[in-house]
This record gives sequence, C-alpha cells and structure tokens, in this order.
Amino acid sequence: MTSATLPSVLVVEDDDHIAHLLTFMLERGQYRVHQARDGRAAKQFIETESAPSVVLLDVMLPYIDGFELVRLLRAQPGWQKVPVIMLTAKTQEQDIVRALDAGANDYIVKPFQPNELLARLRRLTQVTP
Repeated sequence: MTSATLPSVLVVEDDDHIAHLLTFMLERGQYRVHQARDGRAAKQFIETESAPSVVLLDVMLPYIDGFELVRLLRAQPGWQKVPVIMLTAKTQEQDIVRALDAGANDYIVKPFQPNELLARLRRLTQVTP
C-alpha cells in the first residue's frame, strides 16, 4: 500500500506526549496522520482540507472544545459521514452523552489501551489487521 492509499486520521490533541504517542502508534498501524494541536488549528483543517478517514478528537482543547468541533465538522460539506472518536480524560456520563449527541461515533477515556483504540479505528475505517 502506498502512503496515498493508506487511511488517514486527523488527530486533534493538545498534549504533546499523547499526540506523539498517537502518531507513532497510528503510523505503525498503517495510517497517514494529520495533527492539529488546538481547536483553532482543527477548525482551519476542517474548513480547508479534504476529510480524513477518521478523526480522533480530544474534548478539552484550547480555543474551541471538542464538542463544538464535532458540530462544526458535521456541518462541513464532505465531512458529515467521517467517523469521530472522542479520546478524552472526561469520564462523566453527561460528557459522553454530550459528545455522542453532538455527532461523535465513539468515546474512549484516557488513559486508553492502544490495541483497543486501533481495533475501534479498524472497525470505523474498514481496515483489516
């Protein structure tokens, strides 16, 4: 598979360590990775770039939070059906419900299990291990 045919993931994560870990893990799992380090950068990517295969989205971000970003990308032409996995430390039921109601497809609580995250990504992107 060439890099152009690999499924792509937009990782929206403001913690440098987690962003680095996700990038490493995803690239090893045969994904092309795009990063946005805050809500403003994610909004710009959503408004100007082609939709990726899937979005991994933190909730607590500088400038624009993950809940608002889900609503924004669901309204963006070409992005409506992109699977979104919220990846966050927020564990309250109300946060999970709010994310799913906003349009997220899945919700994973940090700290996450790498193999579980990859399995969920494969399910949403139809990639076989």
